[in-house]
Amino acid sequence: MKQKRMLHHKNQNIVLIGFMGVGKGTIARALIKKTKAFGLDTDDMIESMENRKIKVIFEDEGEAYFRKLEKKTAKWLEKNVKNCVISTGGGFYKVDHLEKIGTIVYLKSSFEGILKRLREHEKADLKLAKRPLLCDEEKAKQLFKDRVEAYEAKADVIIDVENKSAKKIVNELIKILQ
Repeated sequence: MKQKRMLHHKNQNIVLIGFMGVGKGTIARALIKKTKAFGLDTDDMIESMENRKIKVIFEDEGEAYFRKLEKKTAKWLEKNVKNCVISTGGGFYKVDHLEKIGTIVYLKSSFEGILKRLREHEKADLKLAKRPLLCDEEKAKQLFKDRVEAYEAKADVIIDVENKSAKKIVNELIKILQ
């Protein structure tokens, strides 16, 4: 657990970052339920904006196009959203001015911990299928290694989520953010 900057961000948003499959959506939903905050998911927003799934956007337009959509989403969040829990895609941390959106919380786990979490999920096939960058495990592991330091550098708060329940993670997070 690590804290860096002042946690009372003007927008009062909590932005969850971390590698794909770490549980950002799960933790967001649990945090929303506990705090009664509103929640947004950047991947869901992009799918709505494009009227197609992330996987299809990657297949049809490529990763660079998808990253442009993330930037557009980030700008909108910065200008229009307050008091919200925002779960993000695994590469969303790269957007400009992420810190202007809210307090950045990095959900940290080992690569093996993430794979274990996804494989043990009741909808494992679905969880793996909707993550195009996880198809090649060796490539994904390298991507994970490439991103870890950047996630840590962007974070205001780092929470180790490995082998912890969503309830325990949310309770830790609420304690830190108060």
